[in-house]
Amino acid sequence: MATTAAQAVSAVTVLVSRRVKPGHEAAFEQASAAMTAAARPFPGYLGGQLVHPDPEGDAEESNLYHTVFAFDTPEHLQAWQTSPERTERLAAIAPHTLSSTQLREVSGLGHWFTPPAGAAHQPPPRWKVAVVTWLGICPTVYVLFLTVAPFLADWALLPRVMVITMLVVLLMTWVVAPRLTTWLKPFLYAQARHTT
Repeated sequence: MATTAAQAVSAVTVLVSRRVKPGHEAAFEQASAAMTAAARPFPGYLGGQLVHPDPEGDAEESNLYHTVFAFDTPEHLQAWQTSPERTERLAAIAPHTLSSTQLREVSGLGHWFTPPAGAAHQPPPRWKVAVVTWLGICPTVYVLFLTVAPFLADWALLPRVMVITMLVVLLMTWVVAPRLTTWLKPFLYAQARHTT
């Protein structure tokens, strides 16, 4: 457990944003999948996800893709970022993208609350992040206790907690948090909108 906790503290998440040339979407997605496959065998790789443009977004975001991936330590991330495999995959992606690639490292829950692309927003204050995070986690845990927990009733406490928390993280990352941050965008970025 101590090792797992230490990895959670030191883990680093990277958010990469790329604008894709019109008509190159399929080729870009294939090249991105190859990039993920190349990263997977590297030590410390925790996972990755390609986030497609929001179909309900404005024209400026219609061709903007995001890739979120994580490594357990900054050192393992650095080993991947300086590897020949990554250089080769970047060269395969480049013909399908416009302008420069935006890359930023985020920690904790930061990648859930990335300011809208192209907007002059600052990250929301921590208290707003806490409120929105609770709004997502509370009902998610409640639903899991009603639906999944009864099937685990005969399990020991630690395995039950591990399964429930794993499902909470997965649902929050790919289902709940993306929708909440979209729905609550006016709340999260209200203060930044009025700054000059």
